[in-house]
Amino acid sequence: MSVTLIMGHMVWADTTRSPQPGWGVAVEGERVVALGTHGHLRARFPDATVVEAEDCVVTPAFVNAHHHMYGALAHGIPLEDVSGFRSFLEDFWWPRVEDRLSHDLIAAAVDWACLNMVRSGVTTFYDCLEAPYAIPGALEVEADVVRRWRLRGVLSFEATERVSAENGELGLRENADFVDDCRRQGGPVSGMMCFHTTFTCSADFIRQAFALAAERDVKVHMHLSEGTYEPEYCLTHFDTRPVIYYQRLGVLGPHVLASQCVQVKAEEVNVLASHGVHVSHQPISNCEVGGGFAPVPEMLEAGVNVALGTDGYVDNLFEVMRAAALMPKARLRDPGVVPADVAWTMATQNGARALGLEDVGVLAPGHQADLLLISADLPTPLTRCNLADLLLLWRNPCDVRGVMCAGRWLLRDGNVIGVDEEALRARVVDAATRLWQG
Repeated sequence: MSVTLIMGHMVWADTTRSPQPGWGVAVEGERVVALGTHGHLRARFPDATVVEAEDCVVTPAFVNAHHHMYGALAHGIPLEDVSGFRSFLEDFWWPRVEDRLSHDLIAAAVDWACLNMVRSGVTTFYDCLEAPYAIPGALEVEADVVRRWRLRGVLSFEATERVSAENGELGLRENADFVDDCRRQGGPVSGMMCFHTTFTCSADFIRQAFALAAERDVKVHMHLSEGTYEPEYCLTHFDTRPVIYYQRLGVLGPHVLASQCVQVKAEEVNVLASHGVHVSHQPISNCEVGGGFAPVPEMLEAGVNVALGTDGYVDNLFEVMRAAALMPKARLRDPGVVPADVAWTMATQNGARALGLEDVGVLAPGHQADLLLISADLPTPLTRCNLADLLLLWRNPCDVRGVMCAGRWLLRDGNVIGVDEEALRARVVDAATRLWQG
């Protein structure tokens, strides 16, 4: 198998460590086989194919730890008569978006979402599909598209009893069957168990979701305290807050991926940390729904593994990283919280850890060759000390020159490979028009 040497201006292989000027990455097949100076790699692999990228910084590719790919269809629908988070769900999102999705609409949205992920440097993602009238079979529709794009996707269906108990059971079965099918097929697409929240799922239903996940040794995802509504609901119905309620059910642990976690108290943060629960943080969509500001610095300080996600809203990890780094500074009036390298770590290796992927998020021998080439043509000098800040604040998808997933180039010289973008755009516009017309 041939070796490819990618010679960067600088390699930032592990975002918890210093970048290395004048280094490159050696890739063979799906994996990284070596890192080192240009001279060392050329001497070690004299017959390798060389990609000259000395005008770029090489970094690990991004992990989007919380996506709703179908959300692209809803961008721009006017929010009318919405007051608060519960109203956002009941008066807008559920009836106008989730309940109208069909297999063909989902397929068009996933195609467009995959294009945007490649353009913004995402090679690994977790998606939560919310479409109660599109099951069974909705996850396989998503998977077919993701496999064609050759991205690494963890897919789930958000099971909920909000429509009916029978529909909830269909949702759980959708997840369980999909996990089993992916195991049989192998490849980069896998499944996860998922249910909605405490206010749309009974205790028995939640326990059933965890039992099905335990039988298959997969993680469980749920939305948690995205706004004030769920804490208020739990206090009224269970006399405790949501995290403590889950603790009482005995379901918390490192197999749990909780998204949002905006309205959580200090006691709940400590419980999440003590049980090893992973959290995905969506700062921009939290603003959209008026949910508030998640206590991310406090969660990180407590030892919670916090990853980043787009939530299907602004599908740009650069923007999400900026929001994750800047919002806490304003909230706490402290410019030192969530430094740039921490935000990058949340978008890479923390996301991989949240999804249970041990060989993604860091460039190291034996790890998946998932990497980005980011243009280094900034107006000020790049150094080991300022690289994280300069990339965080002044780089965007338009500055991504290369995207590699499992050793395969998906984007080169700024262009997505083998894709008719105008045809994808026309398809998703048609799908969105049909969704909006209902």
